[in-house]
Amino acid sequence: MQIDGSTLLITGASSGLGAEFVTAALDRGAAKVYAAARREIRHPDARVVALHLDVTDADSIAAAAHAAPDVDVLINNAGVHGATSLLTSPISEIRDVFDTNVFGVLDMTRAFAPVLASRGGGAVVDIASALSWIATPGAYSPSKAALWGLTNSLRAELAGQGTQVLGAHLSYASTPMTESLTDVPKLAPDTVVRYILDALEQGADEAIVDDITAAVRASLATSTTAALGA
Repeated sequence: MQIDGSTLLITGASSGLGAEFVTAALDRGAAKVYAAARREIRHPDARVVALHLDVTDADSIAAAAHAAPDVDVLINNAGVHGATSLLTSPISEIRDVFDTNVFGVLDMTRAFAPVLASRGGGAVVDIASALSWIATPGAYSPSKAALWGLTNSLRAELAGQGTQVLGAHLSYASTPMTESLTDVPKLAPDTVVRYILDALEQGADEAIVDDITAAVRASLATSTTAALGA
């Protein structure tokens, strides 16, 4: 999927990786970029169309699909942390994490799949995590594990209409979401986004952004082989 001349919609575009995706898409020649977020976005480039969007609200998603009928690439970047314990955090907080990180992605993809089909197939990019494959306390890592499975199943369902589905996994990037994490290495946002967009343009199904994530991903194969051989 080539970005040059294409129209992209990026969720969570007001800051962090989302804002970097907007910049990188423009640099690669995107014809239009819908910068979608709950907060107001102002951008000096006339190709950027600010779009108010809450991925946990069905009416907001429907309005976005109506306002953006020309999308070639949907980048499901919006995500949240929260609910630090599955046992003691309020169940409402746990649901909020899954509503954004999993069901928000599903609802957005369902809403825009017909748009992508009408444009020749296009692509969906889901921003997951190395924590898709590492169990940690709280709701975040299981939500990303669910997103990994969701992305793989959507790839199978959307193959018939020629839609590329790319799952992107990375360790920590230096964004507002990770500001409180002071004792972990962080990736530069432009490095992360460049790697993901390169993978998109190469037609890949999966983007493993950094060495830490690659090691975690490789360990899955090792674990599976050991289990099958036991």
